[in-house]
Amino acid sequence: MAATNFNTENRTYRQLLGNGLTYRVPRFQRDYSWGEAEWEDLWADILGSIAPDGEPAHYMGYLVLQTSDNRIFEIIDGQQRLTTISLIILAAMRLLKAYIAGGRNADANQQRLDQFRATYIGYLDPVTLATHNKLSLNRNNDGYYRDHLVPLAEHLPQRGFPPSTHAMRKGFEWFEKALRDHVRSQQDQGVALAQFIETMSDRLFFTVITVADELNAYKVFETLNARGVRLSATDLLKNYLFSVLARGPQSQQEMDDLERRWEGMVGRLGSESFPDFLRMHWNSRHGFARQSELFKIIRSSVRDRGQVFGLLREMDEDMDAYLALIHPEAAQWSADCRRSAQELRMFSVRQPYPMLMAAKRRLSDGDFEGLIAATAVIAFRYNVIGSQAPNEQERVYHAVALQLHRGELAALGPVLAALRPIYRSDDAFRGDFAAKAIKTTQSRNAKIVRYILCRLERQNGGVEFDPDASTYTIEHILPQSPNGGWDAFPDRDLETFIYRLGNMVMLETARNRALGNKPYAEKRPILGQSGLKLTRDLVEENQDWTPERLDKWQQKLARMAKTVWRVAQLS
Repeated sequence: MAATNFNTENRTYRQLLGNGLTYRVPRFQRDYSWGEAEWEDLWADILGSIAPDGEPAHYMGYLVLQTSDNRIFEIIDGQQRLTTISLIILAAMRLLKAYIAGGRNADANQQRLDQFRATYIGYLDPVTLATHNKLSLNRNNDGYYRDHLVPLAEHLPQRGFPPSTHAMRKGFEWFEKALRDHVRSQQDQGVALAQFIETMSDRLFFTVITVADELNAYKVFETLNARGVRLSATDLLKNYLFSVLARGPQSQQEMDDLERRWEGMVGRLGSESFPDFLRMHWNSRHGFARQSELFKIIRSSVRDRGQVFGLLREMDEDMDAYLALIHPEAAQWSADCRRSAQELRMFSVRQPYPMLMAAKRRLSDGDFEGLIAATAVIAFRYNVIGSQAPNEQERVYHAVALQLHRGELAALGPVLAALRPIYRSDDAFRGDFAAKAIKTTQSRNAKIVRYILCRLERQNGGVEFDPDASTYTIEHILPQSPNGGWDAFPDRDLETFIYRLGNMVMLETARNRALGNKPYAEKRPILGQSGLKLTRDLVEENQDWTPERLDKWQQKLARMAKTVWRVAQLS
C-alpha cells in the first residue's frame, strides 16, 4: 500500500477476527473506558439485530487501523468497541466452560468453546498454556486481559489494578449475566449461546480504514472529523510522544510523568478541544501550521525525550491563556480583559488567539489588557462589519505572534503598529457600517445586533443595559413579515432592507409585543415611549420610514460607531 493512500472496506466482526490476523491497541493508547451506559446501548443494538425480525446488520462505525505488513494491525480508533465485543465472546466462553464442568453436553460444548477460541480469541500453547491472542490491549489493560479474562479464570482478582481494568472486568461480568439471562429459558443453552455469538459476529459490521503510517492516520482523522465523525487525533499524538520516549532509555517514572501530565491537560481541555489548543499553541511559537499539517510538523520537530518534555512544558505555560480565551467567564483576568475575550468569542474570531497567547507570555498585564481590547475592535471592524477575507488577517497575527515570542516586540505601542495593516480605516469602516445588514434569524447574529445597539445606546448618552437581558428585544422597523403600509420598500430588495442595521432598534419586550407588523405611522407613538434614547431619537428624526430615511439614519449610526469601535493609536 502506498504511503499516501489508505484502503476502505466494510467488514463484519467475523471477517475481522476470523482470518488469522492480529490486532494491537498501541501500548500508550488510552485505557478501556466504557461503562454500563455504553454496554446497555451495545447490548440493545445486538438484540435488535439478532432477533428473528431484526435488522439484517448493525453498523458499528469507523475502525481505523495502521499496518506495515497487512498481518499485524494497530488500532488507531475503535479499541473500545473491539475490546467490548471480545468481552462478550469471552463471557459466552466462560458460560460454556461452566456447562462443561457441570456435565451439560460436555463434548459438544467443549467443541464450541475450542471453536470460539480459535476463531475469535487466539490459542493457548499446549505446553506453557501461554496465550497467543488475536487482540492485544494497551500497557495498562493487556496484562489483566491476557492473564485472567482470556484463560476464563473462575475467580477474577479485584485488588491492585487501575480503574480501567476494573471497568473491563465489570464489563465482562455484566455481559456474562446478560448472556446467562438471555439463554436461561432455552432447552440447550450451549446451542443458544453459539447461535447468539455466531449471529452477532455476522451482523455487526465496521467501515475499516487501513493506513500505512501515523501521517495517513492523522489525515483520516481530519477528513472524518470534517464530515462530522468525531475521532480522537489527540490519542494519535499521545501515542507518538510516548513512542519517542520508548525508542531510547527511559524510566518508568518518565512514562508515568508523561501520562500524568498528558491526562491532566486533556482533562482540562477536553479531547475535542485539544487539537485546536495544540495548533494555537504551536502557531504562537513556531512557523504557521494548518490543522491538517500539524501532526507532520510536530513529528518532524519532536524527536527525542528532551523535546517531548519541552513541548509539554510550553503547552502547560499556554493553557491558562487558551482556556481564558475560550471560557472567559471563568478566567482569572481583569473584568475588561474578560469582556474583550467574550466579544472575540461572540464574533467567532479566533485568528488572534496565537498572538494573544504569545502576548500573555511577553507583555505586562496593562499592555495585554490594552492589546486584547484593541484586538476586539480590529475584529469588529475587519470581520463583523467589514466581512474581509481572513487570510491576510491570519498572516499578520501570526507574524506579530512570532515577533512577540522572539522578544522583538515587548510593549503595546509597537504591537499595535504591527497590526495596522488589518485595522480598517475610519472612512472604510464608516462606509462598511453604513451599508451593513445582519440577518437576525440566526441566534449568533441576533446576539451581535443586540450588542451593537447596546453600545450605540451607551454612546448616545442613553440607558446602560445588558444586551442579553430579556427585558429588551430587537424591533425591526420594517417588519420581518410586512403586510400593508410598506409600499415604499421594493419587493425585490425587501429582505436586505429588513436586516439593515439602521432598520433595527432595541425596545422593551412588552412594547414590542404590541407592535406586530403595523405600519410605521402606528408604530411611531409606541416607539416614542421607549426608555431608550436611541429608539426615541429615531422616531423624533423620522416622520416616515422609507429606504432614503433608513439610509440616512444608518449613516448617523455609522458616524457614532466610528467613535465607539476605535483604537486611538491606529485611527
